[in-house]
Amino acid sequence: MAHTSSRTTIVFIVVAFICAFVPAFSVEEAEAKSLWDTCLLKISPKCALDIIGVVFENLTITDACCLDLVQEGKMCHDTLIKYIAEKPHLVDHETEYLKKSDDLWTHCVSVSQTA
Repeated sequence: MAHTSSRTTIVFIVVAFICAFVPAFSVEEAEAKSLWDTCLLKISPKCALDIIGVVFENLTITDACCLDLVQEGKMCHDTLIKYIAEKPHLVDHETEYLKKSDDLWTHCVSVSQTA
């Protein structure tokens, strides 16, 4: 039980960080619950931050986080990145972010196939 509570707390911290990193991050309540229920609980908070860093800040990702990303699924990955990339202060570079997101996905699938 403590592990679940700890993991939930960490995921809340990641969501708070995302909101701080992207102040305009806002989704409809039903969409946010769906994203939470189906996506954010499938990946470690550190990897979630690393994925955002790769797409929006040109950082790198570990093979372990690639495996988490592939396990999370493309729909979850695409949905999260698209929500962030569509925000007013990022939308001018949305095409670039979506390409980086696709490149990251391709890279991680390749990593997962060799693991």
